[in-house]
Amino acid sequence: MELTGYGAYLMQERHASENTVAAYLRDVGQFAEYLAGQGKELTEADGETVREYMEWMQNRGKSAASVSRYLASVKSYYNFLVAQGTIDSNPAKGVAAARTERKYPAVLTSREVELFLEQPRCVDAKGFRDHAMLELLYATGIRVSELTALDLENLNLSAGILRCTGRGRERSIPVYRTAVKALQDYLSKARPQLVSDSGEAALFVNMNGERMSRQGFWKIIKHYQEKAGIDKEITPHTLRHSFAAHLLENGADLRSLQEMLGHADISSTQIYTHVVKKELKDVYQKAHPRA
Repeated sequence: MELTGYGAYLMQERHASENTVAAYLRDVGQFAEYLAGQGKELTEADGETVREYMEWMQNRGKSAASVSRYLASVKSYYNFLVAQGTIDSNPAKGVAAARTERKYPAVLTSREVELFLEQPRCVDAKGFRDHAMLELLYATGIRVSELTALDLENLNLSAGILRCTGRGRERSIPVYRTAVKALQDYLSKARPQLVSDSGEAALFVNMNGERMSRQGFWKIIKHYQEKAGIDKEITPHTLRHSFAAHLLENGADLRSLQEMLGHADISSTQIYTHVVKKELKDVYQKAHPRA
């Protein structure tokens, strides 16, 4: 089974991340193994075969969300084969996804964000760095992979603008004054102490002076969550979700938010309208005397 071309298509044409590509290839590979057990190739599957495979996965205890993901992967692969002219039609096209209960992303309240951002103490290089990273993440809503990939040249502090590249596209995002100040303090008071190589381009570095890793930043998030005593599970993506929901609450339009988040499709951005509505409903239920 040759999936190299499909992997290249996902990265180059669909601008999928490495993790997404790996997941799609893994899912299609599992389907290929299932077909091989029936003496079939991927190009020989029909709609009934795809449907039976999804039922087989459910019977093995896979969740509805997982089965829906497997189906999306298989559909995507066959769309690729159709586009390549390898097959005439997508056998998975008419197969319905398993019904799933939609889960909306968790967000912090404005007060929880304030409490969380207050945790790093700007008394040493680590404190200045951590404070700047958390402020920038909430100020811009960028992904953690984008945050750790930032170079010094991506910042224009005098203009209050961050240039960010993610999923194959570059975008410019405004940075509020408090975050600009945190970055200025980090660059003048902390980064020079951490970096031994004057040629280091990374904006954020670890205590060894090397580019901060996603795993390293994850540990930072967990440390300050515990320190703040916030019960909600906080991940780097929680601040991205909170950024989006709070902007919508305060009047931002969806198209502008889509641009700032770097979403290719506005349907990905629209989920935050549901998050905001749910938050308002929860407030209503708790606060209204007759609710």
